[in-house]
Amino acid sequence: MTTTVTEKSQKKTGKAFLKVGQEDTAGASKISVSDLNLFYGEKQALFGVTLDIEEKKVTALIGPSGCGKSTFLRTLNRMNDLIDGVKIAGDIIIDGENIYSSNDVIKLRTRVGMVFQKPNLFPMSIYDNVAYGPRMQGIKNKKELNKIVEESLRGAAIWDEVKDRLKTSALGLSGGQQQRVCIARAIAMKPDVILMDEPTSALDPISTLKVEELITKMKKDYTIVIVTHNMQQAARISDKTAFFLNGEVVEYDETNKIFSTPRDQRTEDYVTGRFG
Repeated sequence: MTTTVTEKSQKKTGKAFLKVGQEDTAGASKISVSDLNLFYGEKQALFGVTLDIEEKKVTALIGPSGCGKSTFLRTLNRMNDLIDGVKIAGDIIIDGENIYSSNDVIKLRTRVGMVFQKPNLFPMSIYDNVAYGPRMQGIKNKKELNKIVEESLRGAAIWDEVKDRLKTSALGLSGGQQQRVCIARAIAMKPDVILMDEPTSALDPISTLKVEELITKMKKDYTIVIVTHNMQQAARISDKTAFFLNGEVVEYDETNKIFSTPRDQRTEDYVTGRFG
């Protein structure tokens, strides 16, 4: 992977420049993205993405398939580093630090957790799945691990469902339960930010509702960025929404404004189902 960081200080405060179609708000920024461009080899996938993600809010990324929203999400914890030939230019500032100015991606991914589209639990017990990250960080004390596991499972609203079978295989849980254990596993690392890439797309409606309720509760403690194809879901759970199209952010605003009074015709066409 090739990364180009603009000649800004590695420490940065204040808000990023807002492009046409984006509106400034009074919320405190947790993440500031400025003029972000990403290439897969010679093919450009993101074009000048600029936006601020507010602290302890839910930000939804919407748009048609292949529009760049998942690619953008993965820049926030440098998951795209794992892909050969990726080139990135621009700035992503989290808490005043440019994440592409450091080589410590392990530290970054501790601070910025991720939940994927399909549950990706390890073939081990529920307890060991949640304790895996803390153990990798060097925590060995049984009492401390027990506390982390319980707090994380409670935080993911699944403790009461699994507390009597912590030593059984996590793969024996339902899909919705597995996804909440994945969320607990992310919480166990004590992140500031949690990224979610279509976390309910493989779940039934009841499990989807439980995860949505959980996300709404979690924002008091975490900054959450979620990719979703479900516009009703974005409208239900997010505070702000960014509409992506062809690798660009067309419009970024408070969610109720995106869905009720969008300023760009392309946004209106998408949220009203005229295309996508």
